[in-house]
Amino acid sequence: MARNYKNIQVYHLAYQFVLDVYQKSKNFPKEELHNITSQLRRASVSIPLNIAEGSAKASDREFAYFLNVSYASAKEVEVLLNLCHDLKYLSKQDSELLLFKLDELNAKLYLFLRNVESRVKSPKRQFFQKFEDKVR
Repeated sequence: MARNYKNIQVYHLAYQFVLDVYQKSKNFPKEELHNITSQLRRASVSIPLNIAEGSAKASDREFAYFLNVSYASAKEVEVLLNLCHDLKYLSKQDSELLLFKLDELNAKLYLFLRNVESRVKSPKRQFFQKFEDKVR
């Protein structure tokens, strides 16, 4: 099934979020460049990348897998943002702003993931469906 990631709203939210993370993390301590800064940026970038990669997959099942990876990366980013705030790398205002945007992104990504998963036919569901149809 051909999908164009550019037509997926949550992809655009994720892409903008990455730009925001890069902007806010550019003044992190230099000694964190290869640690928290790098991990935060890589995990953030993983969100739209997995949406785009999954959109090119042939089945909804494969697409859902990549959306799940994207959602997990977003949860990783949440922990990293909290760490950055606690370590005083982010101001309270910047931390709250990024976490608010991430929360919005997570909510939309989760709903989108559930929508795609609802189109996946599992063998177990198909097996029981024939019995449910007889009962109706």
